[in-house]
Amino acid sequence: MKYSKLIPELTFRAVRSSGSGGQHVNKVSSKVVLTFNVSNSAILTDTQKELLKTTLINRLNSNNELVLHCDESRSQHKNKSLIISRFLQIIEQGLIIPKKRIPTKTPKKVIRKRLENKKKQSDRKSNRKKPDID
Repeated sequence: MKYSKLIPELTFRAVRSSGSGGQHVNKVSSKVVLTFNVSNSAILTDTQKELLKTTLINRLNSNNELVLHCDESRSQHKNKSLIISRFLQIIEQGLIIPKKRIPTKTPKKVIRKRLENKKKQSDRKSNRKKPDID
C-alpha cells in the first residue's frame, strides 16, 4: 500500500475488550485502539489533509483525530494488523478525488413519454366524473 509511510505516525493503545468471556478476559488487553491526527501528519500534504478532513468529516473527532478500534480477535497482534489494514483502506478511500458530474440534457423521448403518461392519467380521471347533463 502506498500510504504505509503513515504507520509510524499512528498511536496504539491496548484496552480490555468488552463482551463475555472467561476468567482470562479480565487479565488480557486484546482490543487495540488506533489514533491518527490528520492535522499533525508530517507525511501528508496540506491539500491531502484538507481532502481527508472533508471526506472523513463523520469519522474525525473535534481534534481532527481518526480513532479506530478492533477487538475481532483474541490476539492483540492480529487486532493490530487488522486495524492497520483497515486504516490504510480508509485513508486510500478518503484521498480519492471524486469526479465532477457533467449534467446532461433530458432526452426528448423521455419528456414526450412523461407528457403522454400525464395525458393518459388526466383522461382516466376525467372519465370518472359524472356526465354534465345541462
